Amino acid sequence: MPILAKSVSSYVEKASWIRRMFETGGRLKAQYGEQNVCDFSLGNPDLPAPAAVARGLRAFAEHAREPFAFGYMANNGFAWAREKLAAHLSREQGVELDADDVLLSCGAAGGINAFFRAVLDPGDEVLSFAPYFVEYGFYTENHNGVFKAVMSRKDTFAPDLDALEKAVSPGTRVVLINSPNNPTGAVYSHDDIAALAGLLEAKSREYGRPIWLASDEPYRFLTYDGVRTPPVLPLYQYALCIGSFSKNLSLPGERVGYVAVAPHLPEKAELMAGLTLTNRILGFVNPPVIGQHLMAAALDSNVDISVYAARRKAMAEVLTGAGYEFRMPMGAFYFFPKAPGGDDVAFVNRLLEEKVLAVPGTGFGCPGYFRLAFCVDEGVIRKAADGFAKARAAFG
Repeated sequence: MPILAKSVSSYVEKASWIRRMFETGGRLKAQYGEQNVCDFSLGNPDLPAPAAVARGLRAFAEHAREPFAFGYMANNGFAWAREKLAAHLSREQGVELDADDVLLSCGAAGGINAFFRAVLDPGDEVLSFAPYFVEYGFYTENHNGVFKAVMSRKDTFAPDLDALEKAVSPGTRVVLINSPNNPTGAVYSHDDIAALAGLLEAKSREYGRPIWLASDEPYRFLTYDGVRTPPVLPLYQYALCIGSFSKNLSLPGERVGYVAVAPHLPEKAELMAGLTLTNRILGFVNPPVIGQHLMAAALDSNVDISVYAARRKAMAEVLTGAGYEFRMPMGAFYFFPKAPGGDDVAFVNRLLEEKVLAVPGTGFGCPGYFRLAFCVDEGVIRKAADGFAKARAAFG
């Protein structure tokens, strides 16, 4: 007798490849020992949080003795925390934001869901460039939307604006971008985002309703070789940036994120009222208390990016030595090489025989590639070299 909704049953059957490989890794580690498995499946940052986080936690421990230290607050977060975040994002985005332009959420995922609940009517389309984070589709369907992928340019993984223009329709409500990108490490240029904003502005006028541009930015801080992540808020009045402190402060389990809207949005007060309501009625109620204190204490801090840069270099050397074809990631902590032989699922399964865990590109809407998360110790990367070489050789 079925007990789950049909949609959830189908989700369980096609569960995220990321989680599936992570769980496979757990079984391999139990069987062979953790030191004998090279796990590149999950983007779970291993670097310790910056010292400012520890200082913030000690300060909160003193505050925790006060009445209501862990009590409810406004559904969009503490006003003082939003004020500090708005000042930080003003510098980052190059626009003047105040506390009323920002909502604190339960991670970036909570922010995306609150936003979708606020703006999507049943059947509205969300477009995103492939490869894309697989849960975008789930988030869209949570709110009766329709998720559609537009393939990015395979030579650079930059947005293909010609393909997007053909895909946009009167039913399109949101274009969701992710830069620096998971899984490719691509960083969209200012010119690409400006052209995208211009396209959406023209289409919004044509269809008589706004098409939102939502930029998912948890990796904004993590770029290499002098590359910078351009801001979106100055470029389009219907733009939002959505982010978290999971990666830059190594706080993924604390679940604190945000949504910031363009300050020149005419209907800003209406949107923020909607976001505040959906943040509550989706069951988040309000962002985590401790997370807000830690965020405020560490806003100008980051983990040691040089460690990720060294790991990126090591992974590139290992893949090059084994004969893989790949683009050097300009941001985030992922490589997205071509799968030898073209069948990414078969190749990832062959890597498992070498006790190396990766995620097939099929899980990101881009077959023929596979993802490697290099947020692991450099020793693990070097240790995997033999396994990568053997798997590559097995596919000619």
